[in-house]
Parts: sequence; C-alpha cells; structure tokens
Amino acid sequence: MRKVYVLFIFLIVLSTACSTTTVYIVRHAEKQNETDTTDLTPAGYARADALAEKLANRGIDSIFSTPYYRTRQTAQTLAQRIGVPVVDYPAKPTEAIVNRVVAIRHKTVLVVGHSNTILEIARGLGAKPTMTKIESGDFDKLFRLRIHHGPFRRSVNFFPDTYGQPTAP
Repeated sequence: MRKVYVLFIFLIVLSTACSTTTVYIVRHAEKQNETDTTDLTPAGYARADALAEKLANRGIDSIFSTPYYRTRQTAQTLAQRIGVPVVDYPAKPTEAIVNRVVAIRHKTVLVVGHSNTILEIARGLGAKPTMTKIESGDFDKLFRLRIHHGPFRRSVNFFPDTYGQPTAP
C-alpha cells in the first residue's frame, strides 16, 4: 500500500510541474517619426485596434511594453478592452523581459517591442524564427509561442502570423 501512495504522490508532483504558457510578441504599430516620444500614425492606431480585435478573446493575462509611447499606444486598446494593465519593461537588454516571461506559468502574455528586439525576444524564449530581420516598414508581424514546461524538459512551438491591414509605402 505504501508503494501505491508514494507513486500517487510522485504523479501529483510530476503533473504540477507541467505547464503551458502562450506568448504573443509584436512590434509597435506604425509611428510618426524616429524619436522616442513619437505617437502612432492613424494607420498605427488602426493596427492597434486590429491587434485588440485579434487578441481580445485569447485570454491575455499580462501585457508588457517598452516605456515608449508607440509601444504603449499599440498595447493600450487591448489593455483597456480586457481590463489588464500595461507593464513596462526595458527595451534592452532583452534578457530582462525574457527572464520575466520564462518565469510565468499557465498564462497568456502579450509583449510589445521593437523591430530590433522582437526576434531576439522570441529566440531568447526558445523559438527558432526563420527570418533574420524585421524591416523598418514591417509592422504586421505577430508571433505566437507556446511554451510547454514538462517535468524533465521545456519545448517551444513557434507560430508566425500577421495582423491588421498592410500600410501603403
């Protein structure tokens, strides 16, 4: 009887060690200029609305954004719609947000970053995107990562997607 009890406890511990976290990563929407304090363009606000529409029913528990206006504005429509605050993280080093997200279990997270950080964040979380660079005019990428933490290993599935309407050059 003791062996059955020990096996039962072991199985419970093993099952609680497993978790799945879903992470969405996007670049901020279209911006007016290259300054750190710039607002989104009208197309950028439309893209932020499209992001909110796409993710509103996905169970987002946490929203992380760099402290720049353009990233916060990209996240804000969704944050207001689902009642989740936008939490700032430093744009660099990306290890700060990677470490924070890796520690999250059983949640769904949105991370809003920049063209020079979102691929780095995805790689830091264990994804293997095939693209090597986000172009300056490319605002429609939406990466979904499914991070499964098992008792003996971690696996990451990477699903690239797009959202919103393409902007005119």
